Amino acid sequence: MTRRTGADSFLQRYLICAASEPWQFAGAEDLRCRVFVQEQQLFTGHDRDAIDALAVPLVAIAEDAPGGPQVVGTVRIHEAAPGVWWGSRLAVASAWRRVGKLGSELIRLAVGAARAQAATEFHAHVQRQNVVLFRRLHWTETAEVELHGRPHAHMLASLDRYSPISDPAAGWQLRAPGPVEVRA
Repeated sequence: MTRRTGADSFLQRYLICAASEPWQFAGAEDLRCRVFVQEQQLFTGHDRDAIDALAVPLVAIAEDAPGGPQVVGTVRIHEAAPGVWWGSRLAVASAWRRVGKLGSELIRLAVGAARAQAATEFHAHVQRQNVVLFRRLHWTETAEVELHGRPHAHMLASLDRYSPISDPAAGWQLRAPGPVEVRA
């Protein structure tokens, strides 16, 4: 019998990049549905909105995943006004949350990609349980807001702490622990 576990017994290869292939876009949409509709029940049916028409989806791909590469993390970014960028719908698949770096790397790519596009501000509405992560990544809480029936923080990135990333589609490789197949 084979079962999945979150054991950190080997390093897995991840690609952190802007989605560029149809399966990556579909994987990001599926992951958002699993996290925000099924798991958190923030939305009914789907979580898509008008921002999806403007947004650039960024993804974390587990290249060594059973069955082949798969999207295990995502966030979308968009420019709301000249120089004013937003990140939203940050999600990491439940089996990969113990990796610990995927959310941080997606945030780094999001802010860096916006900086390369002359961002003067980068905002996000962050669920309360994730505020500590954003603070560690040099974000400042500016207000408390309620969205989708849950408390959130409006946060602002310290842009000078992020290097511009001019080619987010190229992204970068990351090696970190990942879920493994265990024979029982």
